[in-house]
Amino acid sequence: MSDATEFASRFAAQWNEPDAELRRASIAELWAKDCAHFTDTREFRGHEAMFDRITEAYEQFVGTGKYQFVSAGNAVGHHDGIKFNWHMVSSADGTIAAVGFDFVVLDADGRIGLDYQFNEPS
Repeated sequence: MSDATEFASRFAAQWNEPDAELRRASIAELWAKDCAHFTDTREFRGHEAMFDRITEAYEQFVGTGKYQFVSAGNAVGHHDGIKFNWHMVSSADGTIAAVGFDFVVLDADGRIGLDYQFNEPS
């Protein structure tokens, strides 16, 4: 497993990527082909679904110029699991607009096999 802090930073960065092809390459690098990403109300499986999911979030939040996603810097991991918080921050002043928590399980190649995302009070 790569360093958990670096992993969380790379995870957050993919949600900010404006170039669709670089976003797609980041997904191939970070996510297993048969990955699954779960929120409290939605489920996404595979690279194409993750591309759609991340692109949707980019267009809704980052592409507007209003927000960016950043790692909270608290990632820890062991036994192929990593947990971390992320913040959606104002691009104007860095104010935290949303807080999330992810728990990911990596596959044998160190890519995300399972990702459970939780929104937390900000």
